[in-house]
Amino acid sequence: MDAILIRIDNRLVHGQILEAWVPFLGSTSIIVVSDEVAGDVFRETVIRMVVPRSMELYVFDVEDFARSCSYRDWKFGRSIILFGNIGDALRAYTLGFQFDKINIGNVHDGEGKCCVTSSIFLDRNDVADLKTLVDSGVRVEIQSIPNERPVDFRDAEEEIIL
Repeated sequence: MDAILIRIDNRLVHGQILEAWVPFLGSTSIIVVSDEVAGDVFRETVIRMVVPRSMELYVFDVEDFARSCSYRDWKFGRSIILFGNIGDALRAYTLGFQFDKINIGNVHDGEGKCCVTSSIFLDRNDVADLKTLVDSGVRVEIQSIPNERPVDFRDAEEEIIL
């Protein structure tokens, strides 16, 4: 499989992805996995406008992605896979898209959320979903950009007070 980064980032495609991660990883495609974007022609069009023409962009809803994409028959090149939220990543995992590591880049602030880093805010459901992934053997790392040291979620979890 050539999925070289599986990431949770509510901003989906943005500057950190295009200017930092793509060149660092030598990615040839971006896959957006989001029920919201897959069902919204305007949002998908805006995302397509920012992705360089030299790259492929694929947009899936969570269920279609999990059903059609597996490590065994990967056909999307050196891909960055972007989930808009933790719940979608867990759902894809439980529906059959198995992975051994996931990166958390950005989760917006909101009511009932605890600040984990300057760009990661989690609520009880987020923490429970991440624990489910960890308990399934997935390494969950917090890292905004490639030159930042990744932090294992299990280490950061000790600091979360909800």
